[in-house]
Amino acid sequence: MIREVFMPALSSTMTEGKIVSWVKSPGDKVEKGETVVIVESDKADMDVESFYEGFLATIVVEAGDVASVGAAIALLAETEAEIEAAQKQGAAAQSAPAPAAVAATEPAVETAAAVGTQNGADSSSASGRIIISPRARKLAKELKVDLTVIKGTGPHGRIVAQDVELAAGKTPTPTMPVSVAAIPAPISTTPTPRSIPASAPAPTPASPGQVVPFTTLQQAVVKNMLASLGAPTYRVGYTITTDNLDALYKQIKPKGVTMTAMLAKAVANTLQKHPLLNASYTDQGMQYGANINIAMAVAMEDGGLITPVLKQANQVDIYSLSRTWKDLVNRARAKQLQPDEYNSGTFTLSNLGMFGVDRFDAIVMPGQGAILAIGASRPQVVATPDGMMGIRRQMQVNITCDHRIIYGAHAAAFLKDLAQLIENNPQSLTL
Repeated sequence: MIREVFMPALSSTMTEGKIVSWVKSPGDKVEKGETVVIVESDKADMDVESFYEGFLATIVVEAGDVASVGAAIALLAETEAEIEAAQKQGAAAQSAPAPAAVAATEPAVETAAAVGTQNGADSSSASGRIIISPRARKLAKELKVDLTVIKGTGPHGRIVAQDVELAAGKTPTPTMPVSVAAIPAPISTTPTPRSIPASAPAPTPASPGQVVPFTTLQQAVVKNMLASLGAPTYRVGYTITTDNLDALYKQIKPKGVTMTAMLAKAVANTLQKHPLLNASYTDQGMQYGANINIAMAVAMEDGGLITPVLKQANQVDIYSLSRTWKDLVNRARAKQLQPDEYNSGTFTLSNLGMFGVDRFDAIVMPGQGAILAIGASRPQVVATPDGMMGIRRQMQVNITCDHRIIYGAHAAAFLKDLAQLIENNPQSLTL
């Protein structure tokens, strides 16, 4: 039997994907659950595993090319004897005028929904069977975990290894990229996108007059921003004195705490009092966030923007939050984030203070109700409570809200409470 390997949907917004590299070469044996290809979705590079055992007969979409979700990117033969027939089928598919013509002339090809998806995910759950990755299933057997009581956090509710480890009371093990030593591929001196360090230099500037195509990530940003234009928004600004926050930061910075994590924690704690700011608009009404997940915008060095998410930031201590944020940024710039790590935000922060920007407006992300733009903290001459003049460090914050669910008074009340926390009780961030 010959099966088609389809371009999987690695996220709910993905319409096409780019082949980063083929882990397997034509003729290679493929085991069930083994990584076959690495695909670049809108914001990350993902391993695609095979649901079936067989041989990679032919590659239809080469590395560097783009294919629509659901399009055939390779053919998988069940036996070695079928490889030659599959290769002929692949050649016919590439020269055919339309996919329908190939299906009409080749009844021997099984048109399954997909041979592989991200980490082996199967989007079909209509039969009621458990959606789980091969590694998670093996781990559950070893740890004797009941799969029926686990709620999957992977795409489409799929159970992943980290879910099993949490259910067993163990610390989740970060997903690691495929070992190059275990891949029977030609040796190359060019590093793959998965091995580029976070400090990789920016790409060479384009020549004057040159038209540079958008990257997949930049195209995703364009789509998101266009979608945001459909929401009626407004902006509210507030000036916050940061002297006490800055003093606390100096005390705990040697312990690895970042200012970004402190701001995220302050916003998350304030959102507990203002759940409407953590909600989003739907056609059925206001969708309140089940958790307070703070997304923060990070500029990618090769162009585009990504928003890694600090999940349940109000429940995590500031030290763990800082370590998590550093890990998220490093993996984001290496394109190693899982979709749930950048698309599960309920409220977004955009901080340009490190560039000296004093104020700016941000655009609400699709699926959220508000975003907070944070400027630089600078010394300012102000009137003190005793009627004298003094120097205070202050920063400007501007919140952009979806007016369909959040009104001006709601935004103002949120900013007032955020300012009171930062100005009068920053020590609460360490509790």
